[in-house]
Amino acid sequence: MTTKTVKGHVNFTNNDQINALLNRLVSDVREFTENQLEHIKKLTRIGVALSAEKNIGRLFEMIVDEAREFTHADGGTLYIMSDDEQELRFAIVQNDTLNIRMGGTSGEIAWKPVSLKNPDGSPNHSNVSAYAAISGDVVNIPDVYDAEGFNFEGTRKFDATTGYRSKSMLVVPMRNHEQDIIGVLQLLNAMDMVSNESIPFSDESQEMTESLTSQAAVALTNNRLIQDLENLLESFITSIATAIDEKSPYTGGHVRRVAELTMTIVKKINKSKEGFYADVFFNEDQMREIRIAAWLHDVGKITTPEYVVDKSTKLETICDRIELLKTRFEVLKRDREIELLRAGIVAGNIPVRQGTNGNDENFNKMLEDDLNFLIMANVGSEFMGGEKIERLKNIAQRRWTVDGKEASILTDNEISNLSIQRGTLTDDERDIINNHATVTYKMLSQLPFPKKLRNVSQYAAAHHEKPNGSGYPLGLKGDQLSLQSRILGLADVFEALTAKDRPYKKGKTLSEVIKIMGFMVKDGHIDGELFDFFIKERIHLKYARDELAPQQIDIDLY
Repeated sequence: MTTKTVKGHVNFTNNDQINALLNRLVSDVREFTENQLEHIKKLTRIGVALSAEKNIGRLFEMIVDEAREFTHADGGTLYIMSDDEQELRFAIVQNDTLNIRMGGTSGEIAWKPVSLKNPDGSPNHSNVSAYAAISGDVVNIPDVYDAEGFNFEGTRKFDATTGYRSKSMLVVPMRNHEQDIIGVLQLLNAMDMVSNESIPFSDESQEMTESLTSQAAVALTNNRLIQDLENLLESFITSIATAIDEKSPYTGGHVRRVAELTMTIVKKINKSKEGFYADVFFNEDQMREIRIAAWLHDVGKITTPEYVVDKSTKLETICDRIELLKTRFEVLKRDREIELLRAGIVAGNIPVRQGTNGNDENFNKMLEDDLNFLIMANVGSEFMGGEKIERLKNIAQRRWTVDGKEASILTDNEISNLSIQRGTLTDDERDIINNHATVTYKMLSQLPFPKKLRNVSQYAAAHHEKPNGSGYPLGLKGDQLSLQSRILGLADVFEALTAKDRPYKKGKTLSEVIKIMGFMVKDGHIDGELFDFFIKERIHLKYARDELAPQQIDIDLY
């Protein structure tokens, strides 16, 4: 019985110990599992946050902040690989003890980059961050003062200057989806949360940091890819706009000026705290949308013939046909002299203009008067009223001989062009010009713009629409016409009226332009509220200082 009792007592004691051990194991496993789950959740949250961040400066900061938080690192440095992969550039430098936060949203760091090569061209393995970038290996050092194989002279000098003690260091290369190293994350001095002393980075911290850098590399690569695509789109757009401007020597800079003026108006509206536009605000995406629309508003002119765009006189096509008329009138004079010679009016060596009756002189004078009238009528600024058109028709009755056949001194096409009352364009040519807005919409509406730029084609194509519905190509009016299109339309009108490089007119003075646009408001051709805002905010004065010739500025700019 005793033995059994003792034996039973012993068994009871052993069961107690086993149960306690099992309980501890279960508790440890539960704690380990909970910690792992928490780490996984934290990495997931970090991954989502990194993927959502669009500002590359804040993304850089977030990478270092998050890595330092779960490793309890006192400091951290993020290096980004240069485009030529020859050096590491400082993106972020942080240290809590020294109260240092540099780079990211605070601006670029001016420190000299870390070269990946020595002066002799060999790999720079002595610098720990360069080594990690070159080899792709993770470096975990308990104490940099005791580390072998790396040169920490710079770290020692930094410590001597600041009184800091650099100790533990974890250096992790960042690889993108193609396994290219795009940067290096360097953490300094893991801190014990109880003693606040520097301790080595644990294996768990290293694994977590490697996981974070992998996520960060993906986020950074995606961010750069998106940014590169956006930059490519912007560059392509400005290149197309430049090509359109360069297509005509007379419109160079038009698109740029309209785009800049459009954005000046938009920014002023955003700053408005009172008045009609106090509640209007364009966010970053909306501002980009209207800026792109402004740069592309004339893209349809790529199909407009140069002879129409550049038509500086009524008779101009490939060349100014007034020169042909001058030739014809010289032929008329020549034929007249030949006629007089054949009639025997001129005898011997006596010049024609000393003939007996002087009819030849009167004839030549009439020809010169008629030619001068045609030269004048050919100018776009010359208004052709009823009397002038009647005289034009009378001149067309003159006949001349070409290739043995008699013909009118003016062709029907020349009569039609010279009869233009205002400007240099015929109705057909004006339709060709106006068609550029339709072509603009056709071209832009076929491009797969992202959702935040979905209105680019509409804004760009509507810059010739008018609030009263008399514009083109769709005759939109009232609320059918967006504020963005109204802004772009006003900018286009103001630039056109003040332009000093048009072939068919001189740039008007500032006061003339304001007066004309005032009439356009009354006629419903431009938005009255917007024009009032344009003048009140003195946007026209800033534009005049930047773009107009001195002789155009007849208003006090200050």
